Amino acid sequence: MGEDLDGRKVLVTGGTRGIGRAIATAFLAAGAEVVVCGRGEPDSLPEAGGRRARFAAADVRDAAACRTLVRQCGRLDVLVNNAGGSPAAEAAEVSPRFVDKVVALNLLAPFYLAQAACQVMRRQPDGGCVINIGSVSAHQPAPGTAAYSAAKAGLLMLTRALALEWAPQVRVNHVTVGMVATEAAADHYGDVAALNGVVPMGRLASPADVAAACLFLASKQAAYVTGADLAVHGGGEVPSRFLAAGG
Repeated sequence: MGEDLDGRKVLVTGGTRGIGRAIATAFLAAGAEVVVCGRGEPDSLPEAGGRRARFAAADVRDAAACRTLVRQCGRLDVLVNNAGGSPAAEAAEVSPRFVDKVVALNLLAPFYLAQAACQVMRRQPDGGCVINIGSVSAHQPAPGTAAYSAAKAGLLMLTRALALEWAPQVRVNHVTVGMVATEAAADHYGDVAALNGVVPMGRLASPADVAAACLFLASKQAAYVTGADLAVHGGGEVPSRFLAAGG
């Protein structure tokens, strides 16, 4: 699947840890040149296939910083908008500053980066593609996620709108990610082993599962795929009424 990614330039936001690191590593293994970004350089960078990712410091919530980041990449074939997330917060009590930050990271940052990437990609003979890493929260919110869920729902609609406007030069797709077994999964979800039973596939996703979806969407096999929402959530969650009944 990855042979057509040889020599491609890929930018992965939040690519220094967790899901983003797995995505960056997968693209490196597939032959791509990878740039990862974050606000601070990590102790180690993703590497695979004899290649190591290059780090660029950037606060992707800032539109000017996004433009600078993309400009530093030079050629850009694939943008993976992975940076995101939010702690749980009670909607009735949350501050405007908190909401602003959550929306900026999960919706505005992908918009700013996609805009800058489009300016580069549309001038390239082979165009390019944008992959937005979304969440099941865009489809089914949970308590404490009002701002996050709203931003992620916006990201899904942004994906479809940009795909409509930018085809055929730039493809734009979305990956709906469910629960993922990252290093911080226990802190985020609680008892991870207990959660395996509520996922039809019988386990949480691994970061590599998400990375594989990104490789497909960036490959020639997906050359006619744009505006898509690829669900990587193991079938979602078994409805609570069946779990309560022991079914």
